[in-house]
Amino acid sequence: MIDQTAVRIAVVADTSLQRHILQQFLSKHGYQVVLNSDPQQLAVDRLHACETDLWLYDAICASETECIALEYFLSEPSAPVLFGEGAAPARDSEEFPRWERALLKKILQLTESVSAQPLATDQFSDELDRAQPQVIALPQHFVKERIASDQPAQQVWLLAASLGGPQAVKAFLDVLPQGLPLGFIYAQHIDANFEGSLPQAVGRHSQWPVRLLTDYHFVRAGEVVVVPIERVLTFTESSRLHTLDSAWEGPYSPSIEQMMRNLAQHYGAHCGVIVFSGMGSDGSLAAEYMHQQGAQVWTQNAESCACSSMPDSVRELGLSRFSATPQGLAHELVQYLLNAHKQQHNDDLKRIRQ
Repeated sequence: MIDQTAVRIAVVADTSLQRHILQQFLSKHGYQVVLNSDPQQLAVDRLHACETDLWLYDAICASETECIALEYFLSEPSAPVLFGEGAAPARDSEEFPRWERALLKKILQLTESVSAQPLATDQFSDELDRAQPQVIALPQHFVKERIASDQPAQQVWLLAASLGGPQAVKAFLDVLPQGLPLGFIYAQHIDANFEGSLPQAVGRHSQWPVRLLTDYHFVRAGEVVVVPIERVLTFTESSRLHTLDSAWEGPYSPSIEQMMRNLAQHYGAHCGVIVFSGMGSDGSLAAEYMHQQGAQVWTQNAESCACSSMPDSVRELGLSRFSATPQGLAHELVQYLLNAHKQQHNDDLKRIRQ
């Protein structure tokens, strides 16, 4: 059993009311609040100096100062970060006890993981620092081959993530070279108020532009489209992105299970999913369906996750074809695409000669 009085939590929120509610909530449950601050008051040296076991970050990147804080949490945090849980409901509402229970459950599970694997988190931060500026060299095969930027991508992969996901996805995109023949959609469990900040937060130093769904009508090669949090995303016969008026199924938004099924139903073997850090098992059931369609199913390894239960649930079913750190996944994806294109080229030559 974890001694909650020994668990240190740092709070970053952009409203005084949210900071006050979180302070009271954490103190009531016996946690030690070591920092409770507006992001505008947090210089990088203060972030580095804070000794905490968990960060609670609930702020929108509205200024350069706030973006500096957010950049720290996405690249080199001193501890795992729980992003965007949303403003607390009114205390006298029926939703407030549910909000408290849901938040406490996440904190308990994450701090148990932190306590059980303290070295893994430190190792992950070190790997991010070393690998972040080193973009993988684009293979000459793709340098010579121009990819249409105004047409739907022929291959689309899903980046699926929950708790700890923004850091992992950013680390993956930071080293991935532009010019590969695929596009991504990015499904992140996070409060809807944080959705607008995801493109800048995750794609700030990447060669891959990250955008919200409203910007274009389809996924193009060389870009990342954020899956809407409140509305179901599907594909038309012409690969156009289409949102339904209905909400996602299940307790999480967006539903990774539902998104994986929609993707595999449309793209078949020409798609894949990488399940990054996250709490729970969202995606594990649909992984079998993707496997049956011939799609690739990969996972972030447990050692590099802030919380590994989501990718673990896929591995436990024997459905993950490859598992590695975010940077290792990026290297493997480049090699996988290169091998697949060379094989396709050889097959085309054989057909021509016949």
